[in-house]
Amino acid sequence: MRLIFRALGGAGTAIALVAGMTSFASAEPGGTAEAEAFTAAPIDWRPCPELADVECGTVNLPVDWSKPRGARFDLAVARRKATDPGKRIGVLLINPGGPGGSGVDFALGANNYFSQRVQERFDIIGFDPRGVARSQPIKCSLDVLRRQPATPTDRASFEALGRYNRELAADCRAQSGPMYDHADTIGVINDIDALRRALGERQINYYGVSYGTLIGQQYAERYGRNIRSMIIDSNMDHSIDTWGFNETEARTAEDSFNEFVKWCDRTTSCALHGQDVAKAWDALLAKADRGEVVDPQDPTVKITADTIIGAAFGAFYGPNWQELSEALVSIGAGRSVPKAFTAEAVHNPFPAVFCQDWNVRVRSYGEFSALTRRATRLAPHMRGSTLGQTAISGCIGLPEKVNNPQHRLRIKDAPKILMLNALHDPATGYEWAVEAHRQSRDTTVLLTYEGWGHGVYDRSDCTVNASDAYLIDREVPRNGTRCAAVEPQPSVARATSVPRVPVGPNPAVPGWLG
Repeated sequence: MRLIFRALGGAGTAIALVAGMTSFASAEPGGTAEAEAFTAAPIDWRPCPELADVECGTVNLPVDWSKPRGARFDLAVARRKATDPGKRIGVLLINPGGPGGSGVDFALGANNYFSQRVQERFDIIGFDPRGVARSQPIKCSLDVLRRQPATPTDRASFEALGRYNRELAADCRAQSGPMYDHADTIGVINDIDALRRALGERQINYYGVSYGTLIGQQYAERYGRNIRSMIIDSNMDHSIDTWGFNETEARTAEDSFNEFVKWCDRTTSCALHGQDVAKAWDALLAKADRGEVVDPQDPTVKITADTIIGAAFGAFYGPNWQELSEALVSIGAGRSVPKAFTAEAVHNPFPAVFCQDWNVRVRSYGEFSALTRRATRLAPHMRGSTLGQTAISGCIGLPEKVNNPQHRLRIKDAPKILMLNALHDPATGYEWAVEAHRQSRDTTVLLTYEGWGHGVYDRSDCTVNASDAYLIDREVPRNGTRCAAVEPQPSVARATSVPRVPVGPNPAVPGWLG
C-alpha cells in the first residue's frame, strides 16, 4: 500500500554539549548566495480552506538552493493579520518544531496560543517547512514504515537495521524526488528569507519552539541582520556529538520521571500517591517484559515496556501527570489500556530531516551497545531516552556525509535573542539551552522557567509578560531571569482548556514536538 506520509509528521527535539566533545567543522550555508539573489513573487492570499478568517497562499521556491533554476516546490503559508492595524509592528513568523510540525496548522490555532497583545501588533505567519504537510511532503510506503525492526540486540540485528534504514531512505527518495535530499534546516532558513522578501518585509520577528529553535539559531547565524526580534523556546544544542547527544537525552528523560515521582509524593490526586512510585513503575515494566501486560479488550495485544515508556515520555511534555498516573494504575490492574499505549509503531522518515542535520552515525553494534548501556545507567527507570534512541537508531547505516553537520553556534549580526527553557524539559534538556546560550552569550539572553514540560511561552504570567515585552517593545529581560514553576492543572480543569503547543510526541512516533 502506498500513501503520502507527512515527513516527520508530528514528532517535535535535541541535546547539550559535554566535556570532551568531538569538534565539528561548520557547514557552509548551501545556496545562501543564490538565496539572497532570489526574488520571490508576492503571495496571492486567499481564505484558508480550513478557516476562512485566516489567509493562505504559497511561495514558489527552489528545491535545491544551489540550483535556483532547477526543480521548484510551493511553500505553504498562512497569515493571521494583526487585529489592531493601527498598532501593527510587522510580521511574526512561527514554527512549532518537529522536525515535521506544520506551521500552517500552528497559525490556524495561533489565536489560542499567543496573547491578545501579540495578536494586535503582528501579522502571525505560519509556514509548512519544505517536505512537510502542504509543502511537497516527503512520501514513503506505509508497508515499509511498518516493517521497522526492533532495537538491535546483536550484530546481526544491528546490520539488519542499517539495511532497513537504507531501504526506507531509497523508498522515500523514489517517491519524493529531489526534495528528499534537500529537506534539511539550511534549506529551510533560505526559504524563510525568501518568504521575508515575498512578504515585503525588511526584517522579521520569529518565534520557534523545540526543533524550531534550530531553525531560529541557524537563521540568526546566516541572516541575523534581517531579524527585529526572535524568541527560541526549548532549545537545541547543535554542537553536540553522538555520545553527548545520547547522554543528555537520557539524563533529561530520567529527570522528568523523577519529577513525576516527586509530584505523586506531594499530590493526593495522583493515582499512585502513597506508594513507592518508582518501585511500582519498575514492577509494571518487568511485568510487560514477561508478556503479562495485555489489552483486556483484545488479549492478543501485548503492551511492551517500550510502549509504556514511550507513552509516559509523551505525557511528560504537558506534563500530563494526572492522566499518566491513572493510566499506569489501570494498566497494572488489567482494567483498561488507554489508546496511547496501543498506538501502532509506525516509524517516521527521520532521514529526510534529522539525519541530514545531525551526524550521529553509529558504525558498529559494539558502539551501539555501549551507547545503550550508558543511557540505561544514566536513566535506569526510563531505560535511556525513547527520543534519543529513536533519533540515533534512525540514522544507522546511512551515509556519514550530511548537509548540515553540527557546529558551534556563531551569531554575530543579530539583535539580542530571547531564549526560553524549562528546568525540567523531557526532550530539549536545560543543559542544551545553557550550552547554546554559552556559545552565543553576546547575542542571547536565557530566561529559565523553573517548572516542567516542553514549551515555555504560555506557562505563566511571568513567561508571557517577559516574552511579550520583548517582542513588542524589545525590552530584553536581564540575563539569568527566572520564572517560578506553576503546578500542572488538575485533569478536570485541563479537559476544557485549549491544547498546548507542543502537545508531546505520538507514543508510536517519538520526537521533539508531537
